[in-house]
Amino acid sequence: MNSIAVSLLVFSSLLLFRPICSINSEKERTLAMIKPDGLLGNYTDDIKKIIIGSGFNIVRELTVQLDEENVTLFYAEHSAKGFFPNLIRYMTSGPVLAMVLEKRNAISDWRALIGPTDAKQAKISHPNSIRAMCGSSSERNCVHGSDSQQSAAREISFFFGDIPPETLKHDEL
Repeated sequence: MNSIAVSLLVFSSLLLFRPICSINSEKERTLAMIKPDGLLGNYTDDIKKIIIGSGFNIVRELTVQLDEENVTLFYAEHSAKGFFPNLIRYMTSGPVLAMVLEKRNAISDWRALIGPTDAKQAKISHPNSIRAMCGSSSERNCVHGSDSQQSAAREISFFFGDIPPETLKHDEL
């Protein structure tokens, strides 16, 4: 196991030992995406080990090459921002791996694991986060995570359509 995986395992173990009062009683789902730099940088296996080691179940996964239309739809809320053309170029530069993750507090726990949007900031403030270890900037930050239940539902539907609430093992798909 390389140093990235070891550091992320230490960080992810902190999520497993949170006070019980902060844990929801029902599982929730979130979309996790490994972006082109994460796939091309061979971080996929390390990231998936961290996901499983942090108590997540990978319900579904799909590797896909996004085109400009898909990126524009997926990131519609950013379309008026100055960085949007660069985001389109980046997200169409290679395949992405979209995953549906499930556990209690899935959204907040995944966001904690990935760290701040800006990978440069993450290297300072959250050095054990996935973005600190795999990303290089605010645009090339290696991974995506839903920021709310509404976003998670929309983003999961974008890649997978409607999926049943019961858990499917990703190896069975």
